[in-house]
Amino acid sequence: MIRRLIILFKIGRKLAQSEILDIFSKFHEVPTSIKILFYFLSFSLKKKDEINYNIEEKERLSNSLQSMGTTFIKLGQFLATRPDIIGEDLSKQLETLQDKLPPFPLSEAKNIIRKDLGDQMFKSIINISEPVAAASIAQVHKAQINDNGTIKDVAVKILRPQIKNIFNDEIDALMFFAFVVESLIKKTKRLKLVEVTFLLKQITNHEMDLRFEAAAANEYAENTKNDLGFKVPNIYWNFTSESVMTLDWIEGNSIRETEILKHQNIDTNKIATDIIQHFLRHAVRDGFFHADMHQGNIFVDKNGQIIPIDFGIMGRLDKLNKRFLAEILYGFIQRDYKKVAEVHLAAGLVPKNVPVDELAQALRSIGEPIFGQTVKDISGGKLLKQLFDVTEKFNMQTQPQLLLLQKTMVVVEGVARKLNPNTNIWETSKPVLENWLKETKDPINSINDTLKNTSEVLKRLPEFPDIMDKANQALSFLASGQIPQNSNSYNALNEAKSEMIAFRNQTAISLLLLVIFALLVF
Repeated sequence: MIRRLIILFKIGRKLAQSEILDIFSKFHEVPTSIKILFYFLSFSLKKKDEINYNIEEKERLSNSLQSMGTTFIKLGQFLATRPDIIGEDLSKQLETLQDKLPPFPLSEAKNIIRKDLGDQMFKSIINISEPVAAASIAQVHKAQINDNGTIKDVAVKILRPQIKNIFNDEIDALMFFAFVVESLIKKTKRLKLVEVTFLLKQITNHEMDLRFEAAAANEYAENTKNDLGFKVPNIYWNFTSESVMTLDWIEGNSIRETEILKHQNIDTNKIATDIIQHFLRHAVRDGFFHADMHQGNIFVDKNGQIIPIDFGIMGRLDKLNKRFLAEILYGFIQRDYKKVAEVHLAAGLVPKNVPVDELAQALRSIGEPIFGQTVKDISGGKLLKQLFDVTEKFNMQTQPQLLLLQKTMVVVEGVARKLNPNTNIWETSKPVLENWLKETKDPINSINDTLKNTSEVLKRLPEFPDIMDKANQALSFLASGQIPQNSNSYNALNEAKSEMIAFRNQTAISLLLLVIFALLVF
């Protein structure tokens, strides 16, 4: 625990010497005690770098977090998904945070590969390049492998040296700080700062095991192998371990390079439509979708195929939520608000005593303004956000996976609109949802009679998903900010809290004894 205090002091110095407090104070009032603490922590004989006010505020905030390394990059990205804690304005500032750090040397990368894969497999990897991309947790190299006599171009993703130890030491120190804040300032208990910090630790530690990402990519590839115009890179398991992941090298261009794609005679309007349709198809058909589909993670090859990369964050929907998603989106497209209300009741998402007509009226207040907007302003993701906000008033149960999907949908729509500003989200979504609902209609299990002949609604009987593996549990944590009781993570959190309480009590007793000793001696 003493080690945590030392690390916490170092972190405090980093924070105090950055611009974070100045920027944060523009969004939230900072207590005077914190300002005084930061003033003393920031004391240095070195001349402080001048602030460049020509740079946008959100870029300065991003730069400050990036300069402090992996823990704060991940913390910033995580808090961007929790506007309930930091507020909408600050959350938007953090959405642009880039996950980039200087690369580590090629020699270190080779040592990690040799140590993790063994000498024999290491010799099968040839022509390893200098890093082509470097993030806070890992970096990527281009190489070639001898795969059963065939030479193949591959991308080798390698974890940063000692990254797990560095991250866990810093996050444990921050968790102790969160515990102290909650203990001293009772108002902060509602924010669950210890739990939020613990969730970040759990999620990032899963991201630091590349076998989970490889498994996600492999499942994603299996699900989408028959999807025309969409291809997931192949994983090479013999060259994959906890710290190393090897997959096909992508020959293509990022979709942010719109002019290059057009120069290659690739129809960017079609790509925009395909991105949305593939995303929805994977969500409602497979219940497994890429949850980090920003521009840097989507490539297009010379044949116009969409190729996703970076499978560290994936979303999963159970059968109940797949049906729920398809029904509500299709219901809004049809402007059938009563049907959407009945879907909520059928799924048990709102209490049975909620009047259908009242809920339908509330849903109409969301849907009708949307149909009065121009095409470029319509967003399925924003619709879902408004839906969750309104139905919360009717005591709707939190749906973690749907929250993650909603956030991803906003990103996907933004990506599509950069390719084609006039992309019509409703027209693009309708055929995917319509076809899936037709294919899955089951007259035998239908509950039309109990819902007055309302078609295409959720089955009333609950369908509990199988026990999720650790990676899926982490995704639920990310979306909901809650830890289910009786889980291993819940027990681990309680153990961590007990340890911190014990340390606090021991410290208090030690200080008391020291005071008594001083009074007796002096």
